[in-house]
Amino acid sequence: MRTGPRHNPDVDSPYGSPCELEQLPISTATRTESARLPYQSSIDWEYPPDPSPWTKEQWTLFRQQADAARDALRRELGDDWIVEDRRNR
Repeated sequence: MRTGPRHNPDVDSPYGSPCELEQLPISTATRTESARLPYQSSIDWEYPPDPSPWTKEQWTLFRQQADAARDALRRELGDDWIVEDRRNR
């Protein structure tokens, strides 16, 4: 996900792009939940082009958790921010 101020999302912002969670004006709970998402384990790091080691069920759970984190970010940051979801669906 990419997050930036709505008034100028493609230009340097004080938060960076993509910005670090620690810099966002969000609750500790949302920051913790967003950071906890286990996307790094979805890749076979010995040979990244290989298929993911995750099962279909693990992917489904991850997508649900990622959707919830995205929705929380959008809710807490409000309409002045853009939170892009760049996942392939």
